[in-house]
Amino acid sequence: MSELRGRLASWDSMIIVVTAVVVVAASIGVENFGTSTNFTFLVLDLLPIALIALPMTMIVITGEIDLSVASTLGLTSAIMGDLWNRGLTIETIIPLCVLVGALLGAVNGVLINRLGLPSLAVTIGTLALYRGLALVVLGDAAVADFPWAFTGWVTGTIGGGPVPNVLLVLVVLAVAFGVVLHATPVGRALFAIGANDQAARFSGIDVARTKFWLYVVSGAIAGLAGVLWTLRYSSARADNGAGLELAVVAAVLLGGVSIFGGRGSLWGVLSGVLLLAVLQNALRLQDVSGQALNIVTGVLLIASVLLPNIITGVRDSVHRRRRRTVPLKSS
Repeated sequence: MSELRGRLASWDSMIIVVTAVVVVAASIGVENFGTSTNFTFLVLDLLPIALIALPMTMIVITGEIDLSVASTLGLTSAIMGDLWNRGLTIETIIPLCVLVGALLGAVNGVLINRLGLPSLAVTIGTLALYRGLALVVLGDAAVADFPWAFTGWVTGTIGGGPVPNVLLVLVVLAVAFGVVLHATPVGRALFAIGANDQAARFSGIDVARTKFWLYVVSGAIAGLAGVLWTLRYSSARADNGAGLELAVVAAVLLGGVSIFGGRGSLWGVLSGVLLLAVLQNALRLQDVSGQALNIVTGVLLIASVLLPNIITGVRDSVHRRRRRTVPLKSS
């Protein structure tokens, strides 16, 4: 019973409840929020954030971070447009862009795990580098004549209903990442690395290699998100996805992943993604400006770091007080 109470009082559970409350409140109080058309756009909007949040969850659990994901998305989008202009088929371009994303992630992995540089500094640097390379590749031009068979599938829905086709991609990847993180030795190793990387090394875990491959996977998923972003808007641009990294990090931390590593769950992160997407969607329907949406994202990012620490501190204090007041049994 105490374990059940602990789970119900966890940050993950609280975020799920808050998300449900916000969805119900928006459905009642915001005009057109509950329509099937808005549901379709809501899912399409949250898709790139949710996709990139999957490997980001694993990276943050190990105590690292990747702030270059949005620039990786933008660079793969620019490369996609350039390759299309050069006459390559879309069937060839899509896997190439995912591969480019993986290579960009590998650059981060080498700098962080082979050279021992801090992930925050490295990925801030590659954030700027990759965005600059995107501008070199495509400039300020836009490529917009991608085949309808692909753009139509990305923006289309299952059976003509409200559920977008691309949600299938997210569901498959979310299940795969969830199984790896929560039901395999690899996932247990990630939590061990985040809790104490030195102890993880002594237990036989190759910490550097594990983190390296996390960055490769993160880059590949960001590359895939760049492909889907480009096909959704039928526009390859160097500035696609600009600023998206803040929304991803906010969703991951809001979902209960500790910024210090060693704690978190994928299901809590997906709830955080949904909460962020619902709030932004509802505010857009109320004609709230983009600048105000950035403020909301910033506030949620700060709250996601501050509130769990406050709650944990209060809970620990209560537990210590209870232990002091428990009467000793007389012999």
